[in-house]
Amino acid sequence: MGRRAIIAGAGALPLLVAAAGPAMVVRFADAPGGTEGADLVARFERLGALFTDLKSHGVDELCLAGAMRRVGFDQARLDAETKALLPRLADAMGQGDDALLRSIVAIFEEQGFTIRGAHELRPDLVARAGNLCGQAIASADAARARAVLAAIGPLDVGQAAVAAKGQILGIETLQGTDALLRFVGDTMPASGGILVKRAKPGQDLRVDMPAIGPDTVALCAQAGLKGIELQAGHVLLLDADAVRAACLTHDINLWAVP
Repeated sequence: MGRRAIIAGAGALPLLVAAAGPAMVVRFADAPGGTEGADLVARFERLGALFTDLKSHGVDELCLAGAMRRVGFDQARLDAETKALLPRLADAMGQGDDALLRSIVAIFEEQGFTIRGAHELRPDLVARAGNLCGQAIASADAARARAVLAAIGPLDVGQAAVAAKGQILGIETLQGTDALLRFVGDTMPASGGILVKRAKPGQDLRVDMPAIGPDTVALCAQAGLKGIELQAGHVLLLDADAVRAACLTHDINLWAVP
């Protein structure tokens, strides 16, 4: 039996996944979240060295967890394997996040690694259908946001939208959900709107499953929203107890639908 490694980005998810069982923690230099607590520090320009290091430690299973950002490559640091992969990665970087992540997953799989999703290792973090705190708010706003996300999903744009009084107040883009909520709070305060968070059609949930945490709830309250709707089975709750406590504190309703 081999060993598991977590390719860790920023946020709470890497630690939550680590609680699922023994794992080696890998962090990239210059990536968000820093390198504290890493068993192995890697560089994006030296993927060949990373493959070798992982295999030398008996790793055959990887979980990519936490927020990562797109980075450039220092040509002077490239090893031979990464240099050979660069045209493929550059092409993927010119597309959406899903395309880039699919390319990265394929590269690791070609090296013989099995990719496991955070939701597979911590199924208890997955939002289940029903009222998670408070009650579902039956409104056209949630339906409107769902419809917009369904329309733009094939374009690989975002996983969240905010609607109020029949209008879309904002759509998540590369900047993320937090930036979306700050924008809504700055431009349409006290809207009483709904944040809808859903996976994009065909999204590989092993490496990019939508997630919310207590900070998301606090930002919704600051933005003047009254509810959060999640896609059941497709969104992670980063510390479910803390998320529910935040909903109670800020009087935010939270529910999940198919």
